[in-house]
Amino acid sequence: MKNNKPKKRLKFEMPDAFIIIFSIIVLAAVATYIMPAGSYERETVDGVTKVVPDSYTPTESNPTNLLDLFKSIQIGMIESANIIFLIFIIGGIVRVIESTGAIDSGINALIGKTKGRYMLLITSVAGIFGVLASMGLAANAVIAFIPIGIALARSLKLDAIVGIATIYLGYYAGMIAGVFDPTILGLAQTIAELPLFSGMPLRIVIFIALITITITYTNLYAKKIKNNPKKSFMGDKPFGEKEEEIARDMNTNFTLVQKLVLFAFVAFIGIFIYGAFTRGWGLNDLVAIFLIMGVVIAIIARINPNKFVATFIEGAKSITYGALVVGLARAVIVIMENGNIMDTIVNAALVPLESTSVFVGGQLLFIFNLLFNLLVTSGTGQAAIVMPIMVPIVDILGITRQTGTLAFMLGDGITNIITPTSGVLMAVLAVGGVKWTQWIKFAFPLMLMWVLVGILAVGYAILTGYGPF
Repeated sequence: MKNNKPKKRLKFEMPDAFIIIFSIIVLAAVATYIMPAGSYERETVDGVTKVVPDSYTPTESNPTNLLDLFKSIQIGMIESANIIFLIFIIGGIVRVIESTGAIDSGINALIGKTKGRYMLLITSVAGIFGVLASMGLAANAVIAFIPIGIALARSLKLDAIVGIATIYLGYYAGMIAGVFDPTILGLAQTIAELPLFSGMPLRIVIFIALITITITYTNLYAKKIKNNPKKSFMGDKPFGEKEEEIARDMNTNFTLVQKLVLFAFVAFIGIFIYGAFTRGWGLNDLVAIFLIMGVVIAIIARINPNKFVATFIEGAKSITYGALVVGLARAVIVIMENGNIMDTIVNAALVPLESTSVFVGGQLLFIFNLLFNLLVTSGTGQAAIVMPIMVPIVDILGITRQTGTLAFMLGDGITNIITPTSGVLMAVLAVGGVKWTQWIKFAFPLMLMWVLVGILAVGYAILTGYGPF
């Protein structure tokens, strides 16, 4: 008797971010058996650790065994502890703020003033964050503003991707251009012995191009899902696993207490930005600011201590997924560093450029930094590793050092918006309730547009002798 039941077709399901990152960890471990071990000499000059050019030498191989592979996850969690606990604490404090209804009511008031014109809201908010980031504010600070973007998107009946894109991508359009960035750009230009902030006009043009593309792309996606919510990359849950907790009626009565709560939020973020500029505050200071903010807001809203703790824990629990992904991603770097193949990768990619033409060599430097940033997402860390090697190479190729710095800046920033090894990106997605697999569908086409801008900018710099030096 024949079985007439239709055969079930195998449907491809995108692996979870945990599976993708663990696969990368395994590949890195396998590479420690295949790739030769080696390292560059490093020296510290004026507090900056630099790689000594032409100092790459073979070293003893240290392949990763099975125990080391799984131990790297624990080590990665430890090394990423500051980011992980930042996620937990921000998640907890944000839940306390949300419990007052201040964000919902404030966003409703904003929408009322703009008459719900979502494209105007997206354009203005993304533009503001782009300008701020172009002045070099710490990238980790962007995490603090994601709840506002999410609340904005929810109020406009869009999805969490729009909320994140408005804040995070607007921010990174400015970070990549780095018009007045005293940290990453400052370090790169210092290593290249260039005047600080030199070459500014071209970076302004790059910023205008990136922010215009970003705003247009985000608005087109927002318009698409506004017309047909089923086209959202979030599926039938526009706010992911947080759908139930945020799918509530918003309080349209913007009370004095709620205004004071939002004022406290903005004031404390302003304090952190001031400290980041004037006192070099970093991630740990941001955590402290959030904790103080939480206590002050609890006093303003008259939240009793037990309720405060219960609400805080509830918020922290809701983003455990994203917090743990950060530590898992760090394990990739742990494997490559302990296996002594990190510098081998740098050497293998950069040395052959000496035999290429000026134009091709410059573009390959840009492409190399794009790819290397998938491994080392820290801008200052990548500058310390790559810039001392790039400087002699661009000198040999006849490319200006300013062009080499531009290739580094663009390569360092663009892939940050898609790489799962970026702690900031994974923290942002965790706070917003968006899975990496959902985000990549949205962000990858935009990244390709940004890459095209980078290719054109580097090509222009090479052909015009972008200077000084």
